[in-house]
Amino acid sequence: MNIGAHLPLMDFGGHPFTREHLTNYAGAAVRLGFTTLAANDHMVFTVPWLDGPTALAAVSAQWEDVSLATTIALPVIRGPVPLAKTLGAIDRLSGGRLTVAVGPGSSQQDYDSVGLDFTERWGRLDEAIQALRALWRPDGEPFVGRYYSTLGVRLAPPPMREGGPPVWVGSWGSPAGLRRTARLADGWLASAYNTTPVLFADAWSSLRDLLVEHGKEPETFPNALATMFCYITDDRNEADRVIRERIAPRINRPEDVLRDRLPVGPPDLFAEKLAHYRRAGVQCVYIWPVADEVKQLELFAERVRPHLSE
Repeated sequence: MNIGAHLPLMDFGGHPFTREHLTNYAGAAVRLGFTTLAANDHMVFTVPWLDGPTALAAVSAQWEDVSLATTIALPVIRGPVPLAKTLGAIDRLSGGRLTVAVGPGSSQQDYDSVGLDFTERWGRLDEAIQALRALWRPDGEPFVGRYYSTLGVRLAPPPMREGGPPVWVGSWGSPAGLRRTARLADGWLASAYNTTPVLFADAWSSLRDLLVEHGKEPETFPNALATMFCYITDDRNEADRVIRERIAPRINRPEDVLRDRLPVGPPDLFAEKLAHYRRAGVQCVYIWPVADEVKQLELFAERVRPHLSE
């Protein structure tokens, strides 16, 4: 199981939003052996949120030995042409290190902010994925759909990799989401606070069957688990405060659900949750410390990672 790190883009309380904070965190993640730096995406949110593609571009220029990922990017909100231009440039300037996971986004505020109908998000997403691929394959056929058309649009220079970065689909594991992933994606990205090892294993089994139906090879199809909000502490009262005061108010989930699903507490709890997910078929996990981020990465490396090889 590979372990990546979400960039600290979301304000869980007292976030500084400085270049120094971002680069110190990214540098620590690279130094400590995290395999990927990942960026989530929102235009507007209930709390301040640093722009994801911009943050990813900033850190990609400084560290060359780490993979990059969007977890997720929003092609409907940003528009497939602007997003293809931005992410194509990140892929090119990083030497082809980018994986692009996309989704519609779950915030109606994002849709309202750009004047789009929230109820159209799924149809638009299906077309946006196909538009991204067409934009990154300038010598291929254009995409023409109900919402988007790449006819006559040529983005240059292209991404570093021929055909562009791999495109994954973010899905919590619904039947419709899994069908979309099998039909359109190069990989599946699930969400840690919206699933459990049992739910993930069931969805992964269903997806593998769907992949065969679409002529794809389940044994080589990648997956990952994003948004694993975490905080390592041996103090139970502190763990409760982190859930109650930092996480629950910001992601709109019941506290008891978050306590069950997220690794907030002692390191052995964290290692146990990761072991359950590994047995369920998870190949990569992106952790997201919600406070004292650099120290939390260090604690993970010192007190959790050694258990992963057991």
